[in-house]
Amino acid sequence: MASKRGTATLRGVTTDHLQAELVRRQQGLPSLYKQLERAQANVQRLVSAIEALGGSAGAGGVSGRHRRGLGPRKRPKNDSNLIEALAKLLKGKTMSVTEASQKVQQAGYKTTAANFRTIVNQTLIKSDKFKKISRGQYTAA
Repeated sequence: MASKRGTATLRGVTTDHLQAELVRRQQGLPSLYKQLERAQANVQRLVSAIEALGGSAGAGGVSGRHRRGLGPRKRPKNDSNLIEALAKLLKGKTMSVTEASQKVQQAGYKTTAANFRTIVNQTLIKSDKFKKISRGQYTAA
């Protein structure tokens, strides 16, 4: 029943054979429905257990932080936004991006970003509050 290219063909298969195959496959449906019911019951038990411990099992799934038991990430609270903090720091001074990112944190700006230097760089480039003096050197405008 294979064609020249090696793909299956229905040539020579009777409709009786096709009908019998459909019936055979549909006979497996009750078993699949039972498996589905058991899986749904297991999911409901897990959701109840998570909620009993104060967690949340939303429709979007469980995030990696929740999976590791860390809870939701807490964003640090700052008195001013990054632009204001950099403007205050660079007023009357010229600094490199690396220097500015270190000094702004030393001045009390809190962040949990692993790539904070990159964030500072993008902020200095995009904001009209800063002036590029030379390559990688910025001051407050």
